Amino acid sequence: MNDIEAKKKKEIHLTELELLAPAKNLECGIAAIDHGADAVYIGAPRFGARAAAANSLEDIKKLCDYAHQFRAKVHVTVNTIIYENEMEDTLKMIAELDRIGVDALLLQDMGVLWDVRANQLWHRELHSSTQCDARSADKVFWLSTLGFDRVVLARELSLDEIREIHKKNPSTQLEVFVHGALCVSYSGVCYASEKCFGRSANRGECAQFCRMKFNLIDSNENEIEHERHLLSLKDLCQIDHLQELADAGATSFKIEGRLKDVNYVKNVVAAYSRKLDEIVAANPDKYCRASFGRAIHTFQPNLKKTFNRGFTNYFLNGRQPDIASFDTPKAMGEYVGKVKEIRGNVSFNVATVASFANGDGLCFINDEKELEGFRVNRVEGNRLYPLRMPEHLRPGMALYRNNDQAFENVLSKKTASRKIPLHIRVTPQYSESGALQQVLIEIGASVNVPQLDSMTTEGFLEKHLFYKIDEYSYDFEAPLELARRPQGDNIRLQLSKMGNTIFECDEVVLAGDLENYFIPNSVLSEIRRDLIETATEGIQNIVDRSLVKGVVEEIFSAPYQLNQAGEHELNPEEFVWQPAYGKWPYLYNIANRSAEHFYKTHGMKHIESAFEVEQPKGESLIMQCRHCIRYSLGYCVKRGGKKPQWKEPLFLELGDGRRFRLEFNCAECQMNVYSTK
Repeated sequence: MNDIEAKKKKEIHLTELELLAPAKNLECGIAAIDHGADAVYIGAPRFGARAAAANSLEDIKKLCDYAHQFRAKVHVTVNTIIYENEMEDTLKMIAELDRIGVDALLLQDMGVLWDVRANQLWHRELHSSTQCDARSADKVFWLSTLGFDRVVLARELSLDEIREIHKKNPSTQLEVFVHGALCVSYSGVCYASEKCFGRSANRGECAQFCRMKFNLIDSNENEIEHERHLLSLKDLCQIDHLQELADAGATSFKIEGRLKDVNYVKNVVAAYSRKLDEIVAANPDKYCRASFGRAIHTFQPNLKKTFNRGFTNYFLNGRQPDIASFDTPKAMGEYVGKVKEIRGNVSFNVATVASFANGDGLCFINDEKELEGFRVNRVEGNRLYPLRMPEHLRPGMALYRNNDQAFENVLSKKTASRKIPLHIRVTPQYSESGALQQVLIEIGASVNVPQLDSMTTEGFLEKHLFYKIDEYSYDFEAPLELARRPQGDNIRLQLSKMGNTIFECDEVVLAGDLENYFIPNSVLSEIRRDLIETATEGIQNIVDRSLVKGVVEEIFSAPYQLNQAGEHELNPEEFVWQPAYGKWPYLYNIANRSAEHFYKTHGMKHIESAFEVEQPKGESLIMQCRHCIRYSLGYCVKRGGKKPQWKEPLFLELGDGRRFRLEFNCAECQMNVYSTK
């Protein structure tokens, strides 16, 4: 980038917006980059919050190499709590992740942070995991003083709360979830799975307690609700609110789904990337994309056709009544019509405008409020012949499609490519005798701003964020001769062939009277090869500078010291981020000696072990939820609901008889779930 371009970028203070996509594996990571992600997050070989989504160092290195071509970044999750006997292996792994070029490390265990700092094992960005439970400006500030460059905010926050956090922490990167499954417990800080099944959510082994069936019982043993999924939430979808989130101060937009397949990644990333491009195009002096190149999709993304439990924007605009999915925790997909008439035990027809394909997966809610699904074996217009006729299907029932075979077939093929648009200017250079003996090739690139319209000759190298990559001269062995007819079309054609590279040619500008000269195709091919080589080196230099920008040789100097700017010993009141932390110290998730050192150095006087290390005796808090069952059932008097007739406390009851007490903390507008003895 030349001085003028750099100055222009600085003057307009463009904010980079990052679309952050999940990567179950290398294939999903590459697909995410191709479809428009600015960054991906992927599980480390061990100690990620999705134990089933671990990846080898070799694959992570390959993903880094691929992503970095486009200045896209790779974040690796090491966001479980770590036991003492695992610490040495964890630190060795982190050192290897640093060595292979990972751009950011995602942590929740403060002991790991403490040792990484003390031993100078990490030299790039540190991100605090959502399990750090960042739901206040004070908590975000504290995390930033510890060395975290970015904080992943709690999913439960509203726009106003995000705006306030950004206002008080303007230099801290804020990452927000925008799509995918929701944990009902604040920030995914949940102990229910560990308590009930010995599978810790903090260790990447969540048994999805919140998706189970419960009876709702009052203190008089009256059954209020029978076998319903009372803690199950719809899936998050903020695609229509990305600009609001950006304007509030969020800069990274995270898609949930490290256990999702590659088709999910393709569809969701493509949809959100397009929306971000629209926002950038509408606000060119305010926002730009965080990575280089544009994604070219060969299909029309449709979020309704990908796994979902129905969509909600959760608490973005305050408490809403439609966040839960009490009938089923499974994916229902898109509504496709109603059953019109059933013919024997063979077929039925549908009142619909949708089209169907053999192999489609359909489902419905039966009379028992259970989700039933089936496969379509044969289609004749709107008459469907199931592989096996569903027993409980009735005329008038709503049908949903949770597997669109035609759409899946499209996604199974190559559906996107990622290219950096090049702009080439060729200027003739004459000898003293007036003969054309060389040409000057100037190469520019549109990198992280969508170019919705092709550039004009007048606009060449003038738009902001348009990088001048390089220039070079090509000498002809002999002076060129004038052609009998104009050669411009052929010159542009030959120079615009980018082949199997990361580039595409947006325009070739021929200056002067170059079109009037004949240049052999063999020479044009040679010029093009030099051009591609020069462009590749130029882009890589820009990328390398941007990736190294945040790297320093020594971030931390000595072990067990408050050596970060703003880091200090806290008083007891400062440690209690929410009231529950004062009463239930295991919420700090202290599972190793380094975590103990960390908290003692920061002023904590009384240390208690993590829930997974030593469960408290008697009743214990296992969930803090902004979701409120009383409100969702229409019994929150504070918000206009009916006055309940039941006697509290209420209990959630599993099919095996185990009960969990509910506490409605109206002052905090929060529901707490407790395990009984």
